[in-house]
Amino acid sequence: MPDQPDIERFISSTFRSVWDLELLLELSRTPEEGRSTAQLVSALRASEVIVAKGIDTLVAAGLIAEEGDGSVRFAPASAALAGAVAGAFELYRAKPDAVRRRIIASSTRGLEAFSEAFRIVGDK
Repeated sequence: MPDQPDIERFISSTFRSVWDLELLLELSRTPEEGRSTAQLVSALRASEVIVAKGIDTLVAAGLIAEEGDGSVRFAPASAALAGAVAGAFELYRAKPDAVRRRIIASSTRGLEAFSEAFRIVGDK
């Protein structure tokens, strides 16, 4: 399993919201079973938009796979990703607030960088 700094980097770079991590955790509970968006909305008590965005993020990260029937299932693309996910889950169980803060801080940095692109620079 990766060490804690690697796990923290993985968390910061992979999960755009805490919902993404919760979605992956939910799917990992039944890795062999595909789950529909409606099932995930019900299980997480989240909106369809949140679940759909989370699915897109996790598919792009190679952590879940889309099935032919439109469902998704837990399926890390490599052993290294599976190890990083296991480490992230372990850290989340041990220090949930620290993991949530890390995810929020990394998404906030992205928003700050985006807003900087539109900042009007005054006369020098």
